[in-house]
Amino acid sequence: MNNNKVLIGMSGGVDSTISTLLLKEEGYEVEGVYMRLHSRPGYHEIHQARAQAAADFVGVKLHILNLEDTFQDKVVNPFVQTYKEGHTPNPCALCNRNLKFGEMVKFADTINAKYIATGHYIQHDGKYLLKAKDENKDQSYFLFFINKEIVPRLLFPMGLRKKSDVKRFASQIKGLESFASQPESSEICFVETTYTDVLRDYVEVDSSGDVLDTSGQVVGTHKGYMHYTIGKRKGFTVRGAHEPHFVLSINPKLNQIVVGTRDELACHIVKLRDINMFDEKTHFEAFVKLRYRTIAIRCVVDIDVDKQTAVVSLKEPAFGIAQGQAAVFYDEDDRLLGGGWIT
Repeated sequence: MNNNKVLIGMSGGVDSTISTLLLKEEGYEVEGVYMRLHSRPGYHEIHQARAQAAADFVGVKLHILNLEDTFQDKVVNPFVQTYKEGHTPNPCALCNRNLKFGEMVKFADTINAKYIATGHYIQHDGKYLLKAKDENKDQSYFLFFINKEIVPRLLFPMGLRKKSDVKRFASQIKGLESFASQPESSEICFVETTYTDVLRDYVEVDSSGDVLDTSGQVVGTHKGYMHYTIGKRKGFTVRGAHEPHFVLSINPKLNQIVVGTRDELACHIVKLRDINMFDEKTHFEAFVKLRYRTIAIRCVVDIDVDKQTAVVSLKEPAFGIAQGQAAVFYDEDDRLLGGGWIT
């Protein structure tokens, strides 16, 4: 492989565009790739054109990879199936594993690129992924599931930068001003409005059902179980309730949701499957993030290596723990130790 060649994912956004420019200025031999991941109408016409414009400006070759079938199989179908099961999916983590740091790595090998780069806000030290300098933009949570073997090959030019500085930098470069002012991309790229609109193409979403309390009594109605995730407190009726009620569990077979008080939502033990670790420890203390936009909680982790499962004992209660989401472990130095899927 060429020791200086890097393949960078170019989405047409400011982060990947400035990342490409920085890598070129640092002396790397850079080629870009735009990945067509889904068939959302009008999406690629806009973003592919932006990626091409960015590549032309920086002076790099842009490859186009059509990965729609793989994306459908590895990301969209599991997304739909997870909701059908009454759980809450995390499609970005699956996409990172299978597409952005899976298929993209395979393609990098075909063009003899030693390095793979993206515009993600994250760092690494050769073994561990690390939180980005800009904690508000840090995306390490979504990369917990990638193959640890590729970490030494990764380059993240945004890792030490603040988003506000990146936009300011782009705004001062003649020819890139429009990249600084374009709107932020959606967190889930194939969801244009709401996730239920995506689900409607595959399953019946709007089928009203019963709301139960923890004793099994019917206390209200809801508009279809796929509209809910654990911890949600709106969109259903509870007769005679004098305090807020939250979704505690979902029964997809009977189209029922069970609700209760915030105290009943509290969770102290979390079980995980399909553990993916960057560290070799099997019993350790750490901080765990149980959703992307939550504060990490102190915990003790016990891993069964043979079964690839783990039990996480929380030092304080967590609320709204949803099956299908990721639990991601960090140490005190913001190193990502690994994680797994909540069961």
